[in-house]
Amino acid sequence: MNSNVKQHFRKEELPFVESCDDLANEAINQYRPILTKFLNPREIYILTTIVNGYNDLEITSFGGYRTSEMKRAVIYPEYFSPNYDDFNIVAYQIIYPIKFSKLKHSKILGTLMGAGIERSTIGDILTDGENWQFLCTEEISDYLKMTIDKIGKTKVSIKQINFSDIIVPEDEWKDRSLTLSSFRIDNVIASSFNISRNDAKTLVSHKRVHLNWTLYDHPDNEISVNDVISVRRYGRIKLKGQNGETKKGKKRALVSILRK
Repeated sequence: MNSNVKQHFRKEELPFVESCDDLANEAINQYRPILTKFLNPREIYILTTIVNGYNDLEITSFGGYRTSEMKRAVIYPEYFSPNYDDFNIVAYQIIYPIKFSKLKHSKILGTLMGAGIERSTIGDILTDGENWQFLCTEEISDYLKMTIDKIGKTKVSIKQINFSDIIVPEDEWKDRSLTLSSFRIDNVIASSFNISRNDAKTLVSHKRVHLNWTLYDHPDNEISVNDVISVRRYGRIKLKGQNGETKKGKKRALVSILRK
């Protein structure tokens, strides 16, 4: 891999960057499509960047519905044309006594992880306020169907559904243009949620912040395009674009914000 490519990514991302390059080379050397597990938006961005560096490869991602957050990607030679079936994704409806019980995202995810599977085998977990659904890789779908019979103290079963029956959550993300002194994570949090820089720094250092679904406690580090920041009790921020500088040297940014 060209060392110039690596310099565009954070040090902690380099192992994933290397694995993306390995997948691209596997697709070339074996001349066949390669399917990933579920990836978050930043990982999809990194993988796409790496694959686009190869003239003979294409990449397509899909997570079960159009606006899905977690997606599987197919890396493939030019002769191949992927369709939905090639992503090996299964959608499940959680059947539970709605009138007498209440489910939560964290409990559902905790139950799935408690079944001994990897997080990367689970896609989005969706709700319309009452109904709950989740997506998973086909490879572990039968195992989950046999294993999952309780979420917390609530008895449940899971039923496979078609992609056409997936709940499409209302888009509550709001785009906002910011002018920043830097792309430090504490600065982006402060500007996005209109709180002080010190409060934002405290949130990060006190382990109230996840960056790309991983706990993050370095307030002075800068974020990159397609990073997703989750801030406990505040919501989430997605950096959609770095749009140059003002005449005074400030950074222009486009973010999308989902408030709790």
